[in-house]
Amino acid sequence: MQYYGNQDGQRGKGDTLHARDHGPKDRHNPMGIDDYGNDARKMKRKACDHHTPAVIDVESRILRTACGGSSDNSTYQSSLEHGINPLSMYTRCLLLPTSSSPHGLLRNPSCRPFVPNPSVVYHTYQTANLRAKNQNPITSLSWTPGGRRLITGNADGEFCLWDGNSFQFELIMSAHNTAFRAQTWASSGNYLITTSNRGNLKYWTTSIAPVVSFDAHDQTSINAVSFAPSDNKFVTCGDDRAVNIFDFETQKLERNLAGHGWDVKTCQWHPGASVVASGGKDNLVKLWDPRSGSNLATLYGHKNTVTKVAWSPNGNWLLTASRDQMIKLYDIREMKELCSLKGHYKEVTSLAWHPQFETVFASGGMDGTLLYWNVGPKGSEEPAARVPFAHDMAIWDMEWHPSGHCIATGSNDRTTKVWCRPRPGDPMYTEWFNDVPGEPDLTDFDENEILFDEIELGAHVGIVIGKKGATIISMQRVTGTKMHVDQQRKVLEIEGTAAQLDHVKKRIGKMLERVEAQVQNQAMGITHTPSTQQTYFGANRGTSNFARVQGAMPPGLDTRVGGFEAMVEKTF
Repeated sequence: MQYYGNQDGQRGKGDTLHARDHGPKDRHNPMGIDDYGNDARKMKRKACDHHTPAVIDVESRILRTACGGSSDNSTYQSSLEHGINPLSMYTRCLLLPTSSSPHGLLRNPSCRPFVPNPSVVYHTYQTANLRAKNQNPITSLSWTPGGRRLITGNADGEFCLWDGNSFQFELIMSAHNTAFRAQTWASSGNYLITTSNRGNLKYWTTSIAPVVSFDAHDQTSINAVSFAPSDNKFVTCGDDRAVNIFDFETQKLERNLAGHGWDVKTCQWHPGASVVASGGKDNLVKLWDPRSGSNLATLYGHKNTVTKVAWSPNGNWLLTASRDQMIKLYDIREMKELCSLKGHYKEVTSLAWHPQFETVFASGGMDGTLLYWNVGPKGSEEPAARVPFAHDMAIWDMEWHPSGHCIATGSNDRTTKVWCRPRPGDPMYTEWFNDVPGEPDLTDFDENEILFDEIELGAHVGIVIGKKGATIISMQRVTGTKMHVDQQRKVLEIEGTAAQLDHVKKRIGKMLERVEAQVQNQAMGITHTPSTQQTYFGANRGTSNFARVQGAMPPGLDTRVGGFEAMVEKTF
């Protein structure tokens, strides 16, 4: 929730934080206008989610109250004041959007807020882009239990703390001598455990003070750590093929779960039972009894390394992700595979269940794509929402805010991004261009529809254009045709035949024209974020003969179509 300070937007020494501090306000001045005629209600900082300030909505309601006189109509007076209507039918006005989950429905049908709608948590709007001064790949992240801070760990072994409301930088400190690998909070919220890629494990208090440090694995990476529901045990896994059970108080190794034939990349304790799930480079997902150390079951659904396992909040479902680009959902009660989810074009690197909607989860890929899924009765095996190229490189970790109104993603591109719901009026669709004879024209969709690029189709080329044409990336799935243009680093890489490149140049030319139009008159049709503008579309594929050309880009390349074509011709 957004907090407000003094008139200068800064919190003074004697200021008290209030959910809404708009300056002078009484029943004679209900609109919050100060003595100088200025509107004191203006927000001083950007809110995390543009829909969650419920206090603003509640305080804007007008309640008619008596202010003196008798009940006789001649002397009775009334006043309009800000207040909450004291009737049960107005209860729904006090509930946040996430309270519409099945767990938040009231027993009285007249007081139910509205039908659960998972679409409110498809966060495709980038509300913050966090980059520390010491730029290193982000390997892990977590929200503090109350959501007031976001903690990121990088490849240099450093902690970065960010304000969970304004997303301002707060603190950076060294935590490990080598790269971060994983971090997790205890269920009680009293302790944080972090691991490194050299087998070191540390306990931290809520004030981010280290209290215990020991080597849990012998000089090998600890890829994951997870607490038991009681917080008195935790499980770790590493590249030494080991899945270890430790006592939290004594740091003593109680049991080694042996059974994987290669590096173990992921593990997680069941949220309410004595069951541990693990997955590794042997393509297997194993379920363990941590009390006896026995292997309860083995799942053989994947054809490549299992990168992530994630228990659903209800404890009945298990998600598994792999480098085979597949996500599988299992019902552990029946040991049955419910569905296989195909939506990523590269390896799946991260998973996270939503804390409120038990059927919604997010996934991140090696190519930086962020997907949202709904596997409930009204869901499907297709992604519910897609953010293509949310990051420039792999998304190593992601976690929902405890309230569920936003999600943070950490990437190998050295950035941490926070995503929330799009604001009303923001374009939330991508465009298609189709030249296949006999196929319908896909460029005439209504602008309010949400379309998602299907780059995985072999007959299409995917093209991305960055802000003002500074970066142009073209990919062709079947033939392998590639074009990468970076005006800032002066790099040009091209793979493909001359005919293929001619076809791609025409498509890029159309996109550059649209970029120019966007800059000049904010033409519709380009999805944009505060820091980038990107467009995605499809085109026919060419032949499968290759020619590779690499060279330096001529200086002074502009966003005009002619300038781009001249650069390609000169280099090619």
